[in-house]
Amino acid sequence: MLKILHLSDIHMGSSFSHGRIDPQTGTNTRLEDFVKTLSRCIDRALSEPVDLVVFGGDAFPDATPPPFVQEKFASQFRRLVDAQVPTVLLVGNHDQHSQGQGGASLCIYRTLGVPGFVVGDRLTTHHIQTHNGPIQIISLPWLTRSTLLTRPETEGLSLAEVNQLLIDRLRVALEGEIRNLNPEVPTVLLGHLMVDNASYGAERFLAVGKGFTVPLSLLTRPCFDYVALGHVHRHQNLNKSNDPPIIYPGSIERVDFSEEKEDKGYVMVELERGKVHWEFCPLPVRTFCTIEVDVSNVADPQEKILKVIAKKNIDDAVVRLIYKLRSDQLDQIDTALLHRTLSTAHTYTIQPELISQLARPRIPELGASSSIDPMEALKTYLNNREDLKDLSASMLEAAQKLMSAETEWSDFDLDTLEPNQASGEQLEGQLRLL
Repeated sequence: MLKILHLSDIHMGSSFSHGRIDPQTGTNTRLEDFVKTLSRCIDRALSEPVDLVVFGGDAFPDATPPPFVQEKFASQFRRLVDAQVPTVLLVGNHDQHSQGQGGASLCIYRTLGVPGFVVGDRLTTHHIQTHNGPIQIISLPWLTRSTLLTRPETEGLSLAEVNQLLIDRLRVALEGEIRNLNPEVPTVLLGHLMVDNASYGAERFLAVGKGFTVPLSLLTRPCFDYVALGHVHRHQNLNKSNDPPIIYPGSIERVDFSEEKEDKGYVMVELERGKVHWEFCPLPVRTFCTIEVDVSNVADPQEKILKVIAKKNIDDAVVRLIYKLRSDQLDQIDTALLHRTLSTAHTYTIQPELISQLARPRIPELGASSSIDPMEALKTYLNNREDLKDLSASMLEAAQKLMSAETEWSDFDLDTLEPNQASGEQLEGQLRLL
């Protein structure tokens, strides 16, 4: 039985905007978070110990990470080299330079001849000897349309037709690898792909180049004991029958607020030919917390915001406070107090959003097709105006008097609700406009 640790989408060097500079180390605290999380993955690989580590791609945000970020990444994987644990590093879309033209950031490990390291930058089969026996890894890196689009055969084809052509060629190439497999040896397909039934995560915002989706049927082959995927940041199993398991472990750290509610981790796999068991292992990562509150219809917006913040555990979390208010409420907000209240967070942002007085939400009962009585219309309108609550009784009383046949519109002043000169018929017309 072989033990494999499957992780993906490290993106080391991203999310700096959600961190701060550590005064002791001089580095961004989010880089330290990513290093710490990766270290926990490597710790588990060494403590088991595992026979193989497979990485599903996207080591960095792009193909040219700063040297200090590369050093942090390499220092963790160097621990696997020292422990003689074979490792397969797959090239993802963020690892490729200029959409696949010009090499990939991970290829330096092959150039340097790092012992036990295999770089998967093309579709091929790697035969690896582990401490507990042999294993076959088919590497399928991120594929782009760019190569096909420059060829005469694609001239005049729609994007959907180009995608189908690429999938057809992938199917033929994959079949060629499958026919050369040893049926007695455990086989893993390691791919950086967007499968058609997968649920998206933050990768839809982070993508450097637009790829294409691969049909699930291309991966559900009996020759594969386990399909290890990368690219999608949300952990999921795409094949509920587990024959074979088709697994996205997800990213190991939260990249932004779109991943706020997602568990992060890696997958531990035990397999032999024709038999597999896998388990998702969550990681204790930095909490992201969004606080949203609408104070546009409350008398004391500051108090409401503070109460909502108090209900959240923001200690050492990455926090964003979003509150909606009217322009006339701006003077009621003590921004300095909000900063002090959020000071226990790791980092925070405050995002006030003004609600236009000219674009109030419409009340369905008062639509153009409604034939509601004018007094009922006024009651409905006032019930939806929190800011007029104190005046509603007086306004209804005045409206009732104005609607009577004995009272003239000119007998009332609309600003003071005192009598002046007008007709009840005119008031009825005005009320219908509310």
